Amino acid sequence: MKEKPAPQPDAQPGKTAARSDAALLSSDETARLMQARHGDPFACLGMHEIDGRIVVRALLPTALVVEVVDLRGRRVAALQRLPHSDVFAATLPRRRQRFPYRLRVQWQDGNGGPGISSEIEDAYRFGPQLTDLDVWLLAEGTHHRPYEWLGAHPVVVDGIAGTRFAVWAPNARRVSVVGGFNNWDGRRHMMRLRRECGVWEIFLPHVGDGDLYKYEVLGCDGIIRVKADPFAFRAEVRPQTASVVQRLLPGVAIDDERRRANALDAPISIYEVHLGSWQRKADGNWLSYRELAERLISYVIEQGFTHIELMPIQEHPFDGSWGYQPTGPYAPTSRFGTPEDFRAFTTAARAAGIGVILDWVPAHFPTDHHGLARFDGSHLYEHADPREGFHQDWNTLIYNYGRGEVRNYLTSNALYWIERFGIDGLRVDAVASMLYRDYSRKEGEWVPNRFGGRENLEAIDFLRRMNHLVGTQRPEAITLAEESTAFPQVSRPPSADLQSGGLGFHFKWNMGWMNDVLSYMAKEPVHRRYHHDQIRFSLVYAFTENFVLPLSHDEVVHGKGSLLAKMPGDDWQKFANLRLLYGFMWGHPGKKLLFMGCEFAPWQEWNADESLPWHLTEHAPHAGMQRLVRDLNLVLRSHPALYEQDVAPEGFGWISHDDADHSVLVFERRARDGQRIVVVCNFTPVVREHWRIGVPVAGTWHELINTDSVVYWGSGVGNPPRASEPLPWQGQAQSLTLTLPPLATLMLVCRD
Repeated sequence: MKEKPAPQPDAQPGKTAARSDAALLSSDETARLMQARHGDPFACLGMHEIDGRIVVRALLPTALVVEVVDLRGRRVAALQRLPHSDVFAATLPRRRQRFPYRLRVQWQDGNGGPGISSEIEDAYRFGPQLTDLDVWLLAEGTHHRPYEWLGAHPVVVDGIAGTRFAVWAPNARRVSVVGGFNNWDGRRHMMRLRRECGVWEIFLPHVGDGDLYKYEVLGCDGIIRVKADPFAFRAEVRPQTASVVQRLLPGVAIDDERRRANALDAPISIYEVHLGSWQRKADGNWLSYRELAERLISYVIEQGFTHIELMPIQEHPFDGSWGYQPTGPYAPTSRFGTPEDFRAFTTAARAAGIGVILDWVPAHFPTDHHGLARFDGSHLYEHADPREGFHQDWNTLIYNYGRGEVRNYLTSNALYWIERFGIDGLRVDAVASMLYRDYSRKEGEWVPNRFGGRENLEAIDFLRRMNHLVGTQRPEAITLAEESTAFPQVSRPPSADLQSGGLGFHFKWNMGWMNDVLSYMAKEPVHRRYHHDQIRFSLVYAFTENFVLPLSHDEVVHGKGSLLAKMPGDDWQKFANLRLLYGFMWGHPGKKLLFMGCEFAPWQEWNADESLPWHLTEHAPHAGMQRLVRDLNLVLRSHPALYEQDVAPEGFGWISHDDADHSVLVFERRARDGQRIVVVCNFTPVVREHWRIGVPVAGTWHELINTDSVVYWGSGVGNPPRASEPLPWQGQAQSLTLTLPPLATLMLVCRD
């Protein structure tokens, strides 16, 4: 805004000069403008042609004198104050056609007297900003990218730089943009309603990148609420809650290399990370996105992981929610920097060949007053009936997936992270809670679907559409479901019309495997013989879905203890058991996921309020575990037998699964080219000498991995290269005699 010396007023402030009747407003209409209760301010304010005359009106609280000037700054007319208001109006002399203009305003100083003068652009002289096609698609509920139009977008209109604002609030009586640029006064910039789609819009000159704003919404219930922008691309650092004007980042091109790296037959080993506690500065403050790009990505490369999965980084008000209660689904949390900073992080990861997966939360949203709850005075984003709209487990609200605009809001968000930040995939949180209307509810606390069943048909339809959209628009990206029930075909494609078939996810977390293996490993080895089915049961259904084997943050919080603490025995046995578990996990069909810190086996469970205990890696047992995880990842990535047919039964074969008395499992993994790797697991602390196993091919077999190796802090029991014997055993034509190390996994490969 350009400051100028105060001009001499033509009339005394506050006095009413003679004016044409064309400029008049009724006292009721003037009062509604002053009270910010006018539903159509564009019908009154700005420049209008009335009875062949040109009228200009402006609502400018704290203004003393208002003049219309042309674009050269030449005075056209003085506007006069309408009685008992801050509305200024005039019929322009000798004007018959509309023209571009500005307002020259003398403002009050702090004492109510004459202050500075400035020329401003009148927001009410600009026409509608949404195109007819976008209005149509928004109304129809089929707009794939509403984020390109809704929210705050810095643009240039008629040569004037400013910001286009648009927000969906169909039941509101009035919506205003408020911010520091208008003293947070809801009367200054009341918006235009596009009734066809329920979207309010306005172009505000001179507002730009970095300006704080919110929407002041007069709801259909008569209550005024001040809301953050649902489509805000940036937000203030908590506990502040304003949205920040942020330019939409340019798109990221489709990347065939990332498509291959995310494929079903690619090696995928995921490192799950909470950015606020992976590592911190010496003073306890968070690392920035750019600092994390330097430290975290290099560590992930060193450890051999292929992907990083970030716990939710969408803006959220409460640190303790870990991001799972987002209020700004389109804004990377400002805790660690700007959207450009986060884009720098994802760009650095992609350049290093590391994929980035985001935790994504479309299942629910928090009740914070500045968020989506009762956005326009109605239950707009959520269900009105708490039996459908309130999540009892988390005291949150459930999206109304039956509304096209809500589906679009979420599916557009999925595309946004992939298209604007180069995200490789979305891990969809709490899918089970979305699929069933009776999830975590007692009888009488839920509403059946239209067929009387418990399935949430609208949520199922949403998930199919979201996965279809991601799959067709961004084929390099993947979606992964955290789904803990037996719902069928989670990772199978839907039908052509999206009305049946699978949900369309690329992968599903194998929660059954996680629960079974942790329960089994927590048992004393002497008792494992009685629970042998528990450790092998996952192979009964291993290929019914495309599985990820998760040892995630959920397993090391809320009093569950660390993975190391779950293991039985003395310290040596605890470490040996955990190494055995990791060896079994990396040999088992399915992609791998390990929560940060678990690679070096902390004694304590995860604490989100402080850094991981990195000092432990200075001690041999923890350093050995860290080296084992690195070596498992390197072996995985260099041997297609361990990943190429993860989701196909042809990639796996039992050699021995029924030796419960000795708690030993033997199986093989197969590549398409015939490469075989044999995995042997001894779940007891007994060294088993002269132990014969069948092998699928003749030749000399070498240890790829021995989790009992001394470099991993094991006892060092192992085997030199051994030639197979033509002695049939365990259904195989060849066999080997081995020494099985205690509480250990062996991976063997034939190199002849």
